[in-house]
Amino acid sequence: MRRMSLLAAAGLMALALAVPPTALGVIHEKIAAACRALDEEVVPPGQFAFGENSFLRALQASGVIESIETSASGDVTITFDLDQPSSKYMSAGFDLTIPDAFGPGADLTLSPLPVLDPDFPAHANCHNLNP
Repeated sequence: MRRMSLLAAAGLMALALAVPPTALGVIHEKIAAACRALDEEVVPPGQFAFGENSFLRALQASGVIESIETSASGDVTITFDLDQPSSKYMSAGFDLTIPDAFGPGADLTLSPLPVLDPDFPAHANCHNLNP
């Protein structure tokens, strides 16, 4: 009986090791945010935890975000280097200013406005972007 229990336990352990669980996760928002449904949150959040230190870390570390500057009036300008190989974005050809993005009189400017690069494979094959 004890031998049967040991064999059964060994069999269950081998089965557990042979069938890995499904892994879910988002490396960073460069792909996850673009490929989710319009109002869908990225779950689990991975680095897509707004308000956390890691929210922009991947974009800054890869050089895609060249600088973030805040003026005395509270305006914020994010300058992008979309020529970085890891960008996965391209320039729309103009800057975009979002008035009052951080409150009255505190605008956000994206320079240049990044748009998805349709030639990047993850964007080209994303169902939510290509229904």
